[in-house]
Parts: sequence; structure tokens; C-alpha cells
Amino acid sequence: MKSTTFISFAVLAAAHLVNAAPAPATTPAANTATPQSVSVSYDQKYDDGTTSLNTVACSDGINGLESDGFTTFSSLPTFPLIGGAPTVDGWDSPNCGQCYQLHFESDKVNETINVLAVDSASGGFNIGLTAMNRLTDNQATQLGRVTATYVAVANSVCGLED
Repeated sequence: MKSTTFISFAVLAAAHLVNAAPAPATTPAANTATPQSVSVSYDQKYDDGTTSLNTVACSDGINGLESDGFTTFSSLPTFPLIGGAPTVDGWDSPNCGQCYQLHFESDKVNETINVLAVDSASGGFNIGLTAMNRLTDNQATQLGRVTATYVAVANSVCGLED
């Protein structure tokens, strides 16, 4: 009887230890942001490097780019890959200076660029002609507006601190 009790106790103890064992380590999840479809157009005002940041929504204020020491478009690390973003809702938006990855794919094009948000743009991204040409393989003026996908990426991708 003692041996049966001891064996039962040993089996239960072993089962308890298995259940109490720590879970195996898991790898942290990768960036799970899902790319969103968006309209992308261009405006050549974003190609003029001498333009003051005072002309865009992301100028001054606590979220403005001037607070980081930038003064003109060409002073930004990603120039000329800059423009307006639909996530910037106006002056001093928390999304000022956010870096976005834009991807455009068609029968002949499969391009990705990183763009720094410096302005607001309702209805999609509005980027410089140079940036649009990089995104569309030099077809910006032909296409005018394209449907692409975007996802926010680390600001360091655009040369800013995260």
C-alpha cells in the first residue's frame, strides 16, 4: 500500500512540475503594421530646397521640425524625399516628422521609397516631383496620381531620432 501511495504521489508531483515549467521563450513579434492603400500625387513646391519650413504644417511648435534645428527643406536629412501626409492633420501635428515607406507596384514598376512627413495632405500623400519620379520610375508627370501603399517606419529610417 505504501508503494502504491508513493508511486501515485510521485506521478502527481511529476505532472505538477511539468505544468509549472516556464513556457519556452518566444521571439518578439516583428512589426505587424499592415500597409494601407493611399493615393499619391506630387507638388513641385517640395523640390525647392530653399523653401522655409515656415511654409508647412510641421514648422514650429513642440512637434515641429524647427525645434530639431531644421530651417529649410534642404536641411532635412531625406530631402527631396519629403511631402504632405494624410496623417498630419495640421500645424504641430504629433505625426510631423514621421517617416513613411511608400510602395508603388504596376506592370512595369516595383519601387519603394521612404518619405518624411513635413506637411498635411488630405486624401493621400502629396510629395515632390523628384520623390514621385523615384516612386514611379520616372513616370510622375505621365501618371499624375497613383495608388500606392504606405506604412509608418522608424524615424531613424529617414535620418531623424526615434
